[in-house]
Amino acid sequence: MGDRPALSKGEMEVARVLWQLGRATVRQVHEAFPAEREIDFTTVQTYLRRLETKGYVKAKLDGRTLIYSGRVEPRKVIGQAVDELVDRLFGGEALPLMQHLIEEGSISESELASLRLLIDHLENGEPRDAR
Repeated sequence: MGDRPALSKGEMEVARVLWQLGRATVRQVHEAFPAEREIDFTTVQTYLRRLETKGYVKAKLDGRTLIYSGRVEPRKVIGQAVDELVDRLFGGEALPLMQHLIEEGSISESELASLRLLIDHLENGEPRDAR
């Protein structure tokens, strides 16, 4: 994944919670997990340390407490993960992935409408972010 090692499923899960919070302590990240998702405090702590080591987050000491924040934008990390998935499973072809998502019903009607709008923008030569 670029110049950083790929994230495990657990690391990605912790990173997503941290991205939602912006800046947070281990405890804040741990407490932000949904109640039905049982995850140990020490597991969250380990994942945050790994994310820091891999260069995805940074930690700043505030007194005696580490405050974690993102170092890489979520959109970039997610994009790299999707690109890797498309390369690995579909030989670099995105269409089979899109077909699967649409045909299996994994995309809602509102998401389909957004996709149609994105396609229209691309066909008109507008930037990709014109959603």
